Amino acid sequence: MEFFKKQTNIDFMGVRKISWTFSAILITVCLLSIFIRGINWGLDFTGGYAIQASFDTAPDISNVKDALTQAGLAHADVITFGSTKDLMITFSAKDIKQDITNFDQSSNQAVQGTITSKFNQAVPQAHITQINYTGPQVGAELAQTGVLAMVVAILAIMIYIALRFEIKFAMSAAISLSHDPIVILGVFSIFQFRFDLTALAAVLAVIGYSLNDIVVVYDRIRENFRVMRKAPITEVVNRAINDTLSRTIMTASLTFLVVFVLFLLGGPSIHYFALALMIGVVIGTYSSIYNAGGLAVLFGLDRDVFVPKPKEVDALP
Repeated sequence: MEFFKKQTNIDFMGVRKISWTFSAILITVCLLSIFIRGINWGLDFTGGYAIQASFDTAPDISNVKDALTQAGLAHADVITFGSTKDLMITFSAKDIKQDITNFDQSSNQAVQGTITSKFNQAVPQAHITQINYTGPQVGAELAQTGVLAMVVAILAIMIYIALRFEIKFAMSAAISLSHDPIVILGVFSIFQFRFDLTALAAVLAVIGYSLNDIVVVYDRIRENFRVMRKAPITEVVNRAINDTLSRTIMTASLTFLVVFVLFLLGGPSIHYFALALMIGVVIGTYSSIYNAGGLAVLFGLDRDVFVPKPKEVDALP
């Protein structure tokens, strides 16, 4: 199944400097936003409380949020948990003016009593089944582990690409893949979307998704080197991108459509997961088309690595 009925002949290599400039500006803006505005970390990273509550009938989430706001928990997040009659309410300890830097078991019990009182006053028809507390130390450790996971993933990918293809492909793939999570984090920072563990899982999934596209392009480049032996390297790379363009656009379109449906109908629990995936699919498709092959050319891609040398024939009798 092809997205384009005719073979395309788009000069991607001719605009590679423009695409690099665009990517550089995009990354700069995202990094500035991350360092200046910061990231709106979710409860998984900042620490706080999670209340599991059950209702006799399916509650109206907006009414529950309004009631909690009136009770002084304006920043609480309310999502469906399990069945439609169960809710998960999460909020930071700072929302109840609790100093989370000096937090012990006795203060935790006192705060839980305050939370129970406020919650029962705001939503008397609810039954609290569990109250869980996540400390800020655990959240900081999760953030560090998440960053480490992305770094390790990219390094492992570099080793894989270097073994399967060559080192110049590995370097260009690493830069292209690093481009995607930076942009996702930048968008979350610019618009102050909440970044939680589900969003982190989406970022790691995007790295794998983009890698698949990049490997397909690199594999076609290797094949074209053996067929187009006298063509310039830029023409070989251009042909490879055009040969795989229909497959790339088709895969990205269908993936985006499915994730978009999840974003609309999946509920609040996977809202930011789907959002991060949508951003990642778009930016990952762009980087695999415009950046991956062009960077390999920039690093000095050599056809001799892929074209087998002719055997020398001994002229002696």
